Amino acid sequence: MAAARRSTTGLWSLVLAGVLWGTGGPTGSLLAHETRLAPLAVAAYRLAAGGMLVLVWLCLTRQPLPRGRRAWGRIVVNGLLAAVFQACFFAAMARTNVSLATLITIGASPALVLSAEGIAGRRRVSAAMLATVALAVSGLVLLVGAPAGGIATTNALIGAGFALLSAAGFATMTFIGTRPVAGLNDLTATGVSFAIGGAVLAPEAIMTSGMDFVPTPTSVGLLLLLGTAPTAVAYALYFRGLRTTAAGTAALIALLEPLVATLLAALLLGDRLSSTGLVGAGLITAAIVLDTRGTHH
Repeated sequence: MAAARRSTTGLWSLVLAGVLWGTGGPTGSLLAHETRLAPLAVAAYRLAAGGMLVLVWLCLTRQPLPRGRRAWGRIVVNGLLAAVFQACFFAAMARTNVSLATLITIGASPALVLSAEGIAGRRRVSAAMLATVALAVSGLVLLVGAPAGGIATTNALIGAGFALLSAAGFATMTFIGTRPVAGLNDLTATGVSFAIGGAVLAPEAIMTSGMDFVPTPTSVGLLLLLGTAPTAVAYALYFRGLRTTAAGTAALIALLEPLVATLLAALLLGDRLSSTGLVGAGLITAAIVLDTRGTHH
């Protein structure tokens, strides 16, 4: 009974993480518009702000920092993986466009995680599971839309390569997250990891585009919002959910991010959601419900 309750709590933690991630795109877009920062600089600020906010909270509540080689090893690895998938996603976006980068990165993640689970013998990959992933990715294609033409073949191939690297970074973090380290608190792990990730991305952002912006109440408010809900809180919930949920299911639930981001863009930023986009949203939702019901039962 207790295990079933933990499993349900884990699933809801992942769903909430996916919903909160969906607020990251619109918030990041508004921050970039307000500050004129390049996407990589926004990513560096996002990780750094999320990390620092958690560290301040840990200091105020006098929580001890993690101890032991395994705990710090996991923190450093997660920080580097976060930097890799953020940097590679924006590199893919620069070579292609947002829709193609999103499509490959988020679409490939569940397939990569499922493959890793099958190879490692953690989960028997059934035909039903493959069909669910195919349903979700089909929904993603309809939601995001076919990438616009005009991208040179070389740029398309290089961009796709960066998007796959980004997917591999996120998939690796998901895969190792299902084996929690004893004594490592989810919030602490998120905070220290992202402070490291932000520190890794910052020099690259400074050299390529700069990180200077005028701190107005709006820009600072947007940065704090970006660092809190879709970063610190969302990833802490994601790591908590991974404790009791299969990595493949978690990666599939992550498809809530583009779904929520698209709906918010339609509601708040005036973007038009097409009928194919609505069908895609329905397919993603159906795939997540089918997979989580199968996992729970």
